[in-house]
Amino acid sequence: MTSYGMAYFLEDKTGLLTGSEYTDIHDRMKLVYRCTAKDSTHTAYMIYNLSDTSTSRGSSTRPVIALDFGAGNSLGVISFGLGSGSGEELKQVQMKKYLTKLSTLGSSKVRKFTGANGKEYTWRWKVKEDQEWACTDAEGTLIAYYSLKLAGEPDYPHSSGCMLTVEEPYADLASEMLASLMIMRHIAAHNL
Repeated sequence: MTSYGMAYFLEDKTGLLTGSEYTDIHDRMKLVYRCTAKDSTHTAYMIYNLSDTSTSRGSSTRPVIALDFGAGNSLGVISFGLGSGSGEELKQVQMKKYLTKLSTLGSSKVRKFTGANGKEYTWRWKVKEDQEWACTDAEGTLIAYYSLKLAGEPDYPHSSGCMLTVEEPYADLASEMLASLMIMRHIAAHNL
C-alpha cells in the first residue's frame, strides 16, 4: 500500500447504526457496513472492504467481518475471515469477550480488544471534545477516532458530516476499527 503520510478520513455517509458507507475523502479506501438480516432473534451486519487494494485480492464482493447482534439489541458474535480468499480460518468471538471492559465496575464506554495483529487497543468515549470515540494502542498512541458533525455546521449532500479517521500506519486494521467502533456505538446506544 502506498504511503501518503496522512490519515484515512473515512466519511460516514449516513451516521446511522443501521448501515452506512465509509469513504476516504482522498478515495484511497471504501468500507461498507450493511444490515443483511433482521428479525426478532438477531440483527446481522456485514462489513465489506471495497477499496482498490482489496479488489485485486478478490475480497470486494465478500464481507471481511460480520456482526451478529442478539435479540433485544443484546451483544452477539463477531466473525472474522469471511472474505479473505486466502484460506484464513473463520474465527467467531462473543462480542463481550472480544471487547472487554477495563474493569468489572468500569464504564461500558471504555473497552479493549486484541486486534488481528495481536496488539491490544482501547476505545474510549468522549476523551476529547472533537472526538466522540477514540481508539489508542497500549502505549496511548491514537490509532483511530470517530467525530460527529459539529453543531451549526451546514448539511452536506450525501454525507452525515461524521468521520472515522484511521491513522495511516493502521490502514490494514481499518475494517476491524470500523467493526469495533460499531459495537461500541451499539453498546452506548442501547445502554449495554
